[in-house]
Amino acid sequence: MIRISRLFFTNYVVQKLSTVWSTDTHIHASQIPNAGIFGKSTLLSWLKTYTFPLESSFSSLTKASTVYDHCVKKTLSHGTTTAAYFATIHVPATNVLASTCLSLGQRAFIGRCNMDTDLQPEYYRDASAGSAIEDTKATISHIKQIDPENKLVTAILTPRFAPSCTRELLSGLGALHKETSLPIQTHISENTSELALVKSMFPENDSYSAVYDVHGLLTPKTLLVHACHFSPDEVKLVKERGSKISHCPVSNSSLGSGICPVRELLDEGLDVGLGTDVSGGYSYSILAAAREAGVTSRLRTAVMDPSIDQAEKDQVKLTVEECLYLATRGGAKCLGLEKMVGGFEVGMHWDAQLVDLGEQVGSDGYQGGTSAVELWGKETWEGKLAKWVFCGDERNTKAVWVEGRLVHGSLEPELVKR
Repeated sequence: MIRISRLFFTNYVVQKLSTVWSTDTHIHASQIPNAGIFGKSTLLSWLKTYTFPLESSFSSLTKASTVYDHCVKKTLSHGTTTAAYFATIHVPATNVLASTCLSLGQRAFIGRCNMDTDLQPEYYRDASAGSAIEDTKATISHIKQIDPENKLVTAILTPRFAPSCTRELLSGLGALHKETSLPIQTHISENTSELALVKSMFPENDSYSAVYDVHGLLTPKTLLVHACHFSPDEVKLVKERGSKISHCPVSNSSLGSGICPVRELLDEGLDVGLGTDVSGGYSYSILAAAREAGVTSRLRTAVMDPSIDQAEKDQVKLTVEECLYLATRGGAKCLGLEKMVGGFEVGMHWDAQLVDLGEQVGSDGYQGGTSAVELWGKETWEGKLAKWVFCGDERNTKAVWVEGRLVHGSLEPELVKR
């Protein structure tokens, strides 16, 4: 029997210690060396200036092994029990990422990037649509070999985004999805320049979402990343197809891409989760994504029509509890894991983290600097929850489990009695 100091609670946060879980629905594992580096760039210039040169270097397995090992350990230290990863075009390096996740115990979706247009530099793109499909199949085979039942690691089909792919490649990936029933992840409607580019490249389609739809890539197992600039018709189409949304507020802010209308998407019945989107996003932490989701939802009200009533504006704001929902159950639903993880009901898998909020300031046990959260003794439960979301970091994450396996940290002896 495990006794947790003061209270062991099965939802969100408690006075001192708690168990929660987090799902990162979008992160570029290969880009972590660039975290925090984006200058004044926006999406398309950022790709060419920073991203493609870095990703191309993953032809080196030594580099891939070093970066991926660090990435998985770092995200686990932040309490990320599940991650949906974009890798690079390189099969050996992508396979290293899959093997690393399995070895270190993180639940993961691994996607080899597919990209065969001249938007990418010649030194870093697939030679053809056919070779891209074959390379994707090679990674699928590797994952099936190391984790036959996909208990931890699952392949995910990954067209980088529509402008990166020819029609032949998009159709080939759509056919591969139909054949394998594997999930799909891709970017969509991140910034307005990207929208203009898609319109110029695919003039026959009514919208960005329609491009994926006509190629068999808009499905109930599709995860659409960003969705900052959907039209009403696109929202309707995505809802009809049952596709999911990965909201990446840190990246959207860092690259000046836009503000995703999360409240409206939720009100329309779409499933939404959170992504860190490293390295467009500068933090590995889903907690940081949760707080930024709250902050940007408030910022939206500042640019709304002044004639709109304040009470109506307030409805746009996400509560702390809603932000944590996006980071947990919301993300699980986006990845088709809602019957396995994202909660503590009987029969769910034990993916969890133990969070220590620290001792009250001024108490005998208080040690300044060991917790990012400051408790002063007057906080309500809701106040403690808010302090953790807006002030907490990896120092508060004491232990992390995936599938019941301790994959980060430890239980302090004084907290455990047998």
